[in-house]
Amino acid sequence: MRAFRLTSFDTAPTVAQIDTPVPAKGEALVRIAACGLNFADLLMLKGSYQDTPAPPFTMGMEIAGTVEALGPETDAPAPGTRVAVFAGQGGLAEAGSFPVNRITPIPDTMPFEEAAGFLVAYGTSHLALGHRARLQRGERLLVLGAAGGVGLTAVEIGARMGAEVIACARGAAKLEVARAAGATHLIDSETQDIRTEVKALGGADVVYDAVGGDQFKAALRATNPGGRLIPIGFASGEVPQIPANILLVKNLDVIGLYWGGYLSFAPEVLTGSLAELFAMYEAGGLTPHIGATYPLDQAGEAMALLKSRKSTGKVVVTP
Repeated sequence: MRAFRLTSFDTAPTVAQIDTPVPAKGEALVRIAACGLNFADLLMLKGSYQDTPAPPFTMGMEIAGTVEALGPETDAPAPGTRVAVFAGQGGLAEAGSFPVNRITPIPDTMPFEEAAGFLVAYGTSHLALGHRARLQRGERLLVLGAAGGVGLTAVEIGARMGAEVIACARGAAKLEVARAAGATHLIDSETQDIRTEVKALGGADVVYDAVGGDQFKAALRATNPGGRLIPIGFASGEVPQIPANILLVKNLDVIGLYWGGYLSFAPEVLTGSLAELFAMYEAGGLTPHIGATYPLDQAGEAMALLKSRKSTGKVVVTP
């Protein structure tokens, strides 16, 4: 089968022919229909992501497809089941064997392209805003990187929770996507000063930050006393250093969230969240936005688009 493989951190990944994996005990073989890209995939290229495996390995953290076979002494999910998988690796390929505890059945009405970009993006925003930040109806939510893969879901979920959403993104086209997802106020990070604009709107009660760098610094100073800030990622390439004196004076909380980390210490939090999200989807309450799709042979171009920060919503590869 074909797979998009990283052989070393000094060379670019390429499509290669490898053996189709055989599922071991506790695993299922999944025929992959779509793989959603995440910012963490870019970090893996450099070996800087916290869960990067040692090369060589097949890239791709998040997939959707159909179960083809089960390993020994493994009873479910049954072959033919449509599933999504937070794989960690192995998703940019025509098939993969994955632990069944990472596999989630998906609604029959959900296209594979949407399912491949659903778990991480929606799961992250749902846990961040509800479980961690305890966002309340009527609060003002600032979303940095609001048109990206996770940022757009934060706009959508925040609006569903009754927040007044301020979307910050680069350029009018991205801001229109955020408006369509439920944003009340729009800030163009290329031409407007984030701190000034947010303070003019009354300040932020909760900040959802997928960007880091200077945008986090501006948002910190525009957060209301008693507010909460959630670092989700660092698309700018700069991890902000947070001055403790500002936290002290303004009584602020900075709340970390690593969605995949719950698998190791509280998996029931993830499964409960995903059950709620799939129920919302089936009720027509969530609308995943797929910004671009690429075939497996163009996985490198898909990665480049993600790195350029010119995409909106999720970038998906369809083997």
